Amino acid sequence: MIKKKRTKKDPLAVATFARLSKTANIISTEIYKPLAKHKLTVSQFGVLEALHKLGPMYQRDLAHEIVKTTGNITTVIDNLEKNDLVRREREAKDRRYFMVVLTTKGEKLIKKIYPAHARQIEQVMKRLTKADQEKLQKICDKLDDVK
Repeated sequence: MIKKKRTKKDPLAVATFARLSKTANIISTEIYKPLAKHKLTVSQFGVLEALHKLGPMYQRDLAHEIVKTTGNITTVIDNLEKNDLVRREREAKDRRYFMVVLTTKGEKLIKKIYPAHARQIEQVMKRLTKADQEKLQKICDKLDDVK
């Protein structure tokens, strides 16, 4: 890979953010590439994973969990529903709300593909020592602290 020298020096914050974004994109591509053979997008996988780990959730909570807009999550769930991987159940007390639930087919799929996904993450992340991973988690916690 050819590294080009920047002609104009960015402030440290800008250069750090650019590097963080580039690294996140590189490792995300590597980790999520196998989803294509299951015809899943990253967002669709995120919904299946969240429902698998946390159980049935309201659409708005799912959107928050996988960091998507409520408009986008509707499209993601629509497509998962078309493939019989999730279903919406109208809330009895307040019919404006829908609970999203894994179907049997969705549960089987996530149980099948999640272990390989976790192994892929471990493979990529073992480039860092355990101490580095712990430091990185602390740094991410600081960056996640949105006020």
